[in-house]
Amino acid sequence: MTPEDVRLLSPEIALVGLALLVILLDLVVKQKGLLGLLAAIGLLVPLGLSIWLWMDVADQPDHRLVGIFGTLVVDRFALFFKFLVLGVAALVVLASSDYARHVREHRGEYYGLLLFSATGMMLLAATEELIAIYVALELTTLPLIALAAFLKTSRSSESGLKFLVLSAVSSALLLYGIALVYGFTGSTFLSDIARQAAFLTEAGEIFGGSSALLLGVVLIIAGFGFKISAAPFHMWVPDVYEGAPTPVTAYLSVASKAAGFAVLLRVLYGGFEVFQLDWQILLAVMAAASMTIGNLVAIAQTSVKRLLAYSTIAHAGYLLVGLAAIAPTTADGDTSGPSSVLYYLGAYAATNLAAFFAVMAIANKVGSDQISDFAGISRRAPLLAFALALSLVALIGVPPTGIFIAKLYIFGSALESGLLWLVVVGVANTVVSAYYYLRVVRTMYLEPPTSEGAVPTSASFKLALGVSALGVLVFGFLPGPLLRLVELSAGTLGATVVEYVGLLPIG
Repeated sequence: MTPEDVRLLSPEIALVGLALLVILLDLVVKQKGLLGLLAAIGLLVPLGLSIWLWMDVADQPDHRLVGIFGTLVVDRFALFFKFLVLGVAALVVLASSDYARHVREHRGEYYGLLLFSATGMMLLAATEELIAIYVALELTTLPLIALAAFLKTSRSSESGLKFLVLSAVSSALLLYGIALVYGFTGSTFLSDIARQAAFLTEAGEIFGGSSALLLGVVLIIAGFGFKISAAPFHMWVPDVYEGAPTPVTAYLSVASKAAGFAVLLRVLYGGFEVFQLDWQILLAVMAAASMTIGNLVAIAQTSVKRLLAYSTIAHAGYLLVGLAAIAPTTADGDTSGPSSVLYYLGAYAATNLAAFFAVMAIANKVGSDQISDFAGISRRAPLLAFALALSLVALIGVPPTGIFIAKLYIFGSALESGLLWLVVVGVANTVVSAYYYLRVVRTMYLEPPTSEGAVPTSASFKLALGVSALGVLVFGFLPGPLLRLVELSAGTLGATVVEYVGLLPIG
């Protein structure tokens, strides 16, 4: 590894160093609360290094740097996800201060596993080689499995075991897909795969007896479908989300999903878009199924955590609408589809974190996550109730919240791609979702409280909740800065597409 490779990998190296430092200090520090503070403040180091790389990338002719034998790419697309993952990790660490009393003797391991998983997520968006992608995926998933079982209760252990088994199945599918693609193209680098497909297309041989390649790409999408909790690979989500510690559930629902979509965009754009497969149908069907299953099953839930679990399945469907809109990309470099996905991920991160943080504080006080036990909570904890109500209304997609702008962006991209029927399905599901989101709001504000007493929270928790709730409104009222950022980031990805797609006879 050269010094340049170390520089390009510096944010991830700093994050691993921070995780090891937190674990080691846990052995000698008696005031365990300092570990969370150290983890939160320490994230400024990889953030600063990522900003440094952003400025360096801006000076490059093609706005990208490549290292570690071509497996690592640092461009604006990868750096956007580094910023997103670091922001989510910082908020989860801050919000975990109250919850950490449940794992008092293992706080160092708790924060360390969060940071190790964040390292894998950052690498997922910055790799252009399939084996490296798989390694980064396992670095992301294995710490999350341990965190899901961290409470050592029967429900938490069940959550971790289910996550482990189904994650192993999805990894096997992914590896089978990688093996088939490698066998057909002779390479695991996305650029080489794209060039080989271009050659075969020009020779008129693409898919001539290559059903194995088609199966390989489908298996890869299936493997990533598990990570983004999209139907029909969503069966693990409700039980894992319900049994895992609530901060871990919040982290899993946002950061893991963002990393999954980052690698899907990278893989589809960098390697498989040039095959000229009609991925619109496959991705659109997955989107419609995810939206419909998630929203319809959420109606029957009595637990807030399970309700939000099915909500994440539905929002994976909305995000897949943006992915389906990438199929008709042409040599002009139109990236409205991936830009809409990136914007949605940013708005969704703030909204879902605010929802889970509020649920975490309320459930800790009332000792339950049943919707009926949230009755009258607006009188006991008005700020928490407002934050939860705001985030639930935002998840519907009501203006002037960030997800309203994100859905307009997503559905607009789908319309430009000729997916009118999918937009109709999305709008119909948005109307359906209003029922179960507003049911929780009605319970909090219109039903009498079952008990008295305020809901105390720490200063760090209030900061995390306040930043998340503020983000819900800022992304709705002032979408311009985030829109410019995602367009710059997706534009870098689009440049890669044009380089390879330009080899093909498009149209």
